Amino acid sequence: MKLRIATYNIHKGVSSVAGLPRVHDLKKSMSLLAADVIFLQEVQGRHDWLALSQAREWPDEAQHEFLAGEYHHSAYGKNAVYNHGHHGNALLSAYPIISQDNHDISDHALESRGLLHCILQTPQTKVHCYVVHLGLLEGSRRRQTQMLIDNVSRTVPKNEPIIIAGDFNDWGNHLSDDIRDALDVKEVFDSNPPKKGVGSYLRRLTGRTPKPQPARTFPAAFPFFPLDRIYIRGFRVDAATVMHGRRWAKVSDHAPIVASLTME
Repeated sequence: MKLRIATYNIHKGVSSVAGLPRVHDLKKSMSLLAADVIFLQEVQGRHDWLALSQAREWPDEAQHEFLAGEYHHSAYGKNAVYNHGHHGNALLSAYPIISQDNHDISDHALESRGLLHCILQTPQTKVHCYVVHLGLLEGSRRRQTQMLIDNVSRTVPKNEPIIIAGDFNDWGNHLSDDIRDALDVKEVFDSNPPKKGVGSYLRRLTGRTPKPQPARTFPAAFPFFPLDRIYIRGFRVDAATVMHGRRWAKVSDHAPIVASLTME
Protein backbone atom coordinates (compact mmCIF):
# COMPACT_ATOMS: atom_id res chain seq x y z
CA MET A 1 0.00 0.00 0.00
CA LYS A 2 1.24 3.48 -0.92
CA LEU A 3 0.92 6.32 1.59
CA ARG A 4 1.85 9.98 1.15
CA ILE A 5 2.34 11.87 4.40
CA ALA A 6 3.39 15.34 5.52
CA THR A 7 4.34 17.09 8.73
CA TYR A 8 3.89 20.83 9.15
CA ASN A 9 4.11 23.39 11.95
CA ILE A 10 1.51 25.93 10.76
CA HIS A 11 2.34 28.73 13.25
CA LYS A 12 -1.31 29.01 14.36
CA GLY A 13 -2.43 30.08 10.89
CA VAL A 14 -0.80 33.52 11.05
CA SER A 15 2.27 34.96 9.33
CA SER A 16 5.51 34.77 11.30
CA VAL A 17 6.42 38.47 10.83
CA ALA A 18 3.30 40.63 11.15
CA GLY A 19 0.90 38.10 12.64
CA LEU A 20 -1.50 38.39 9.71
CA PRO A 21 -4.10 35.66 9.15
CA ARG A 22 -2.90 33.12 6.58
CA VAL A 23 -5.26 30.22 7.18
CA HIS A 24 -6.98 30.43 3.75
CA ASP A 25 -3.64 30.56 1.92
CA LEU A 26 -2.49 27.75 4.17
CA LYS A 27 -5.40 25.54 3.13
CA LYS A 28 -4.69 26.16 -0.56
CA SER A 29 -1.00 25.41 -0.09
CA MET A 30 -1.67 22.24 1.88
CA SER A 31 -3.84 20.92 -0.93
CA LEU A 32 -0.69 20.95 -3.11
CA LEU A 33 0.93 18.45 -0.76
CA ALA A 34 -1.59 15.84 -1.96
CA ALA A 35 -1.00 13.98 1.31
CA ASP A 36 -3.14 11.14 2.65
CA VAL A 37 -2.11 11.95 6.23
CA ILE A 38 -0.91 15.31 7.56
CA PHE A 39 0.67 15.81 11.00
CA LEU A 40 0.12 19.40 12.18
CA GLN A 41 1.57 21.40 15.06
CA GLU A 42 0.55 24.80 16.50
CA VAL A 43 -3.06 24.42 15.41
CA GLN A 44 -5.59 26.88 16.81
CA GLY A 45 -8.59 25.07 18.21
CA ARG A 46 -10.02 28.45 19.26
CA HIS A 47 -8.87 32.07 19.11
CA ASP A 48 -11.60 34.52 20.09
CA TRP A 49 -9.58 37.69 19.48
CA LEU A 50 -8.59 36.80 15.92
CA ALA A 51 -12.06 35.49 15.16
CA LEU A 52 -13.46 38.88 16.20
CA SER A 53 -10.81 41.19 14.71
CA GLN A 54 -10.29 39.24 11.49
CA ALA A 55 -13.86 38.09 10.92
CA ARG A 56 -13.55 37.90 7.11
CA GLU A 57 -10.24 36.05 7.20
CA TRP A 58 -10.88 33.72 10.10
CA PRO A 59 -12.92 30.49 9.67
CA ASP A 60 -15.90 29.82 11.90
CA GLU A 61 -14.76 26.29 12.74
CA ALA A 62 -11.57 25.15 14.48
CA GLN A 63 -8.49 25.19 12.27
CA HIS A 64 -8.12 21.41 12.09
CA GLU A 65 -11.72 21.09 10.90
CA PHE A 66 -11.33 23.92 8.38
CA LEU A 67 -8.08 22.51 6.99
CA ALA A 68 -9.46 18.97 6.82
CA GLY A 69 -12.33 20.11 4.61
CA GLU A 70 -14.39 17.37 2.98
CA TYR A 71 -11.44 15.17 2.07
CA HIS A 72 -9.93 14.34 5.44
CA HIS A 73 -10.95 13.07 8.85
CA SER A 74 -9.43 15.09 11.69
CA ALA A 75 -8.32 14.76 15.30
CA TYR A 76 -7.12 17.50 17.66
CA GLY A 77 -5.13 17.43 20.87
CA LYS A 78 -5.52 20.59 22.98
CA ASN A 79 -2.26 21.49 24.71
CA ALA A 80 -1.89 25.21 25.46
CA VAL A 81 -4.96 26.93 26.96
CA TYR A 82 -5.28 30.70 27.47
CA ASN A 83 -8.05 33.23 28.11
CA HIS A 84 -8.97 33.77 24.45
CA GLY A 85 -8.49 30.23 23.13
CA HIS A 86 -6.19 27.23 22.84
CA HIS A 87 -3.87 25.44 20.43
CA GLY A 88 -2.24 22.05 20.04
CA ASN A 89 -1.47 19.24 17.59
CA ALA A 90 -3.77 17.79 14.95
CA LEU A 91 -3.94 14.95 12.48
CA LEU A 92 -5.74 15.06 9.13
CA SER A 93 -6.35 11.70 7.48
CA ALA A 94 -7.94 10.40 4.30
CA TYR A 95 -8.51 7.17 6.25
CA PRO A 96 -10.87 6.77 9.22
CA ILE A 97 -9.42 7.65 12.63
CA ILE A 98 -10.67 4.80 14.84
CA SER A 99 -8.96 5.94 18.04
CA GLN A 100 -7.35 9.09 19.42
CA ASP A 101 -5.64 9.99 22.70
CA ASN A 102 -3.83 13.16 23.70
CA HIS A 103 -1.05 12.83 26.27
CA ASP A 104 0.35 15.75 28.27
CA ILE A 105 4.16 15.70 28.01
CA SER A 106 4.72 19.21 29.41
CA ASP A 107 8.01 19.44 31.27
CA HIS A 108 7.50 22.76 33.03
CA ALA A 109 4.82 25.40 33.54
CA LEU A 110 6.00 27.77 30.81
CA GLU A 111 5.56 25.34 27.89
CA SER A 112 2.47 23.20 27.32
CA ARG A 113 3.34 20.25 25.09
CA GLY A 114 1.35 17.23 23.97
CA LEU A 115 1.58 13.92 22.15
CA LEU A 116 -1.42 13.08 19.98
CA HIS A 117 -1.80 9.35 19.27
CA CYS A 118 -4.25 8.32 16.54
CA ILE A 119 -4.92 4.90 15.05
CA LEU A 120 -5.90 4.89 11.39
CA GLN A 121 -7.79 2.09 9.67
CA THR A 122 -6.25 1.72 6.22
CA PRO A 123 -7.35 -0.91 3.67
CA GLN A 124 -4.33 -3.03 4.61
CA THR A 125 -3.92 -2.65 8.37
CA LYS A 126 -4.05 -0.30 11.33
CA VAL A 127 -1.41 2.44 11.40
CA HIS A 128 -0.36 4.19 14.62
CA CYS A 129 0.28 7.91 14.13
CA TYR A 130 1.90 10.18 16.71
CA VAL A 131 1.92 13.98 16.33
CA VAL A 132 4.76 15.50 18.34
CA HIS A 133 5.84 18.99 19.36
CA LEU A 134 8.75 19.02 21.81
CA GLY A 135 10.00 21.87 23.99
CA LEU A 136 12.60 24.57 23.44
CA LEU A 137 14.99 23.45 26.21
CA GLU A 138 17.33 20.51 25.59
CA GLY A 139 16.68 18.92 28.98
CA SER A 140 12.93 19.12 28.39
CA ARG A 141 13.28 17.55 24.95
CA ARG A 142 15.24 14.62 26.34
CA ARG A 143 12.63 13.94 29.02
CA GLN A 144 9.79 14.36 26.51
CA THR A 145 11.53 11.98 24.12
CA GLN A 146 11.61 9.37 26.86
CA MET A 147 7.88 9.95 27.45
CA LEU A 148 7.34 9.40 23.72
CA ILE A 149 9.38 6.19 23.76
CA ASP A 150 7.55 4.89 26.84
CA ASN A 151 4.15 5.69 25.33
CA VAL A 152 4.86 4.03 21.97
CA SER A 153 6.43 0.99 23.62
CA ARG A 154 3.39 0.57 25.86
CA THR A 155 0.64 1.14 23.29
CA VAL A 156 1.83 -0.30 19.95
CA PRO A 157 2.21 -4.05 19.28
CA LYS A 158 5.58 -5.00 17.79
CA ASN A 159 4.11 -6.00 14.43
CA GLU A 160 2.03 -2.85 13.77
CA PRO A 161 3.33 0.07 11.65
CA ILE A 162 4.17 3.43 13.20
CA ILE A 163 4.56 7.00 11.95
CA ILE A 164 5.91 9.58 14.41
CA ALA A 165 6.11 13.10 13.01
CA GLY A 166 6.28 16.69 14.10
CA ASP A 167 8.41 19.54 15.37
CA PHE A 168 11.12 18.05 17.58
CA ASN A 169 13.07 21.34 17.96
CA ASP A 170 16.15 19.10 17.77
CA TRP A 171 18.47 21.40 15.82
CA GLY A 172 21.53 19.62 17.21
CA ASN A 173 20.27 16.18 16.10
CA HIS A 174 20.78 14.71 19.58
CA LEU A 175 17.55 12.71 19.93
CA SER A 176 17.33 10.64 16.75
CA ASP A 177 19.62 7.81 17.83
CA ASP A 178 17.66 7.24 21.06
CA ILE A 179 14.37 7.12 19.15
CA ARG A 180 15.74 4.79 16.46
CA ASP A 181 17.30 2.38 18.96
CA ALA A 182 14.35 2.23 21.36
CA LEU A 183 11.54 1.97 18.81
CA ASP A 184 13.20 0.28 15.82
CA VAL A 185 12.26 3.18 13.55
CA LYS A 186 14.07 5.11 10.84
CA GLU A 187 13.84 8.76 9.82
CA VAL A 188 12.74 9.47 6.26
CA PHE A 189 15.98 11.33 5.49
CA ASP A 190 18.31 8.71 6.98
CA SER A 191 19.81 8.08 3.56
CA ASN A 192 20.85 11.75 3.28
CA PRO A 193 24.60 12.13 2.70
CA PRO A 194 26.37 14.04 5.50
CA LYS A 195 27.30 17.68 5.00
CA LYS A 196 30.81 18.26 3.67
CA GLY A 197 33.33 19.84 6.00
CA VAL A 198 35.85 19.04 8.72
CA GLY A 199 33.53 16.51 10.35
CA SER A 200 33.07 14.68 7.05
CA TYR A 201 36.84 14.59 6.48
CA LEU A 202 37.53 13.23 9.97
CA ARG A 203 34.90 10.51 9.56
CA ARG A 204 36.53 9.35 6.35
CA LEU A 205 39.96 9.45 7.99
CA THR A 206 38.87 7.39 10.99
CA GLY A 207 36.52 5.07 9.10
CA ARG A 208 33.53 6.08 11.22
CA THR A 209 30.05 5.63 9.76
CA PRO A 210 28.54 9.00 8.75
CA LYS A 211 25.64 10.11 10.92
CA PRO A 212 22.34 10.51 8.99
CA GLN A 213 21.41 14.11 8.32
CA PRO A 214 17.86 15.38 8.94
CA ALA A 215 16.30 17.93 6.61
CA ARG A 216 16.48 21.66 7.27
CA THR A 217 13.02 23.16 7.69
CA PHE A 218 13.37 26.42 9.67
CA PRO A 219 13.01 29.28 8.95
CA ALA A 220 10.84 28.58 5.93
CA ALA A 221 12.25 31.47 3.87
CA PHE A 222 15.85 30.24 4.25
CA PRO A 223 15.80 26.81 5.95
CA PHE A 224 18.89 26.32 8.09
CA PHE A 225 17.82 24.46 11.25
CA PRO A 226 16.63 20.82 11.12
CA LEU A 227 13.67 21.00 13.49
CA ASP A 228 11.08 18.67 11.95
CA ARG A 229 11.20 14.88 11.60
CA ILE A 230 9.24 11.88 10.34
CA TYR A 231 10.10 8.50 11.90
CA ILE A 232 8.58 5.32 10.48
CA ARG A 233 8.34 1.59 11.13
CA GLY A 234 6.83 -0.91 8.72
CA PHE A 235 7.30 1.32 5.65
CA ARG A 236 9.82 1.84 2.88
CA VAL A 237 10.68 5.43 1.90
CA ASP A 238 10.16 6.02 -1.82
CA ALA A 239 10.82 9.78 -1.69
CA ALA A 240 11.12 12.59 0.85
CA THR A 241 11.42 16.31 0.32
CA VAL A 242 11.10 19.70 2.02
CA MET A 243 8.76 22.16 0.33
CA HIS A 244 10.71 25.33 -0.44
CA GLY A 245 9.83 28.58 -2.18
CA ARG A 246 7.95 31.82 -1.76
CA ARG A 247 4.54 30.20 -1.29
CA TRP A 248 5.70 28.24 1.75
CA ALA A 249 7.68 31.13 3.23
CA LYS A 250 4.50 33.25 3.33
CA VAL A 251 2.20 30.92 5.25
CA SER A 252 4.35 29.66 8.16
CA ASP A 253 7.78 29.95 9.74
CA HIS A 254 8.41 26.21 9.13
CA ALA A 255 8.63 24.45 5.77
CA PRO A 256 6.64 21.20 5.49
CA ILE A 257 8.18 17.78 4.91
CA VAL A 258 6.45 15.41 2.49
CA ALA A 259 7.27 11.69 2.19
CA SER A 260 5.97 8.96 -0.10
CA LEU A 261 5.93 5.56 1.62
CA THR A 262 5.18 1.95 0.73
CA MET A 263 3.96 -0.40 3.44
CA GLU A 264 6.30 -3.37 3.89
